[in-house]
Amino acid sequence: MNDNLPELRDIHLPDGVDAWPLAYGWWVVLALIVGILLFIWLFSFLRKKSKKLYALHLLKNIHCNNTLDSAVEMSKILRRICVYKYPDAAILFGQEWIDFLNNNSKAKLEPKSAQLLMDAPYISEKNALFVSDDIVRLRQFCQKWIGENL
Repeated sequence: MNDNLPELRDIHLPDGVDAWPLAYGWWVVLALIVGILLFIWLFSFLRKKSKKLYALHLLKNIHCNNTLDSAVEMSKILRRICVYKYPDAAILFGQEWIDFLNNNSKAKLEPKSAQLLMDAPYISEKNALFVSDDIVRLRQFCQKWIGENL
């Protein structure tokens, strides 16, 4: 019996389990996590873009024949944005409103367009102080302001 001892080998432990290559289930879990993160990013991106696009769409669809009505509609759009983003600024009026708009934009509102924006709700339609060029400049300012603030 002692003669068989040299032929016996010691107990061998199996090799450890490697992490790579991953099993298929882990690839599915990883793909789900990446998909969920992409969906969250895309949802937040589209939500942010949609507000800006909606505001620019409203601005583009202002086709009033009257310069004063157009200015009033543009002022409403700017105020709606302020209610959303700057709640304290939504109550401003007059020169404070114009200063707020200028402070939150790289482009400054021209004096005549600023006067149109301030006075449009209170001027009669027969008053011909403002021309269509003023409304064009005001529209351009509104587009820049919306682009920078939304």
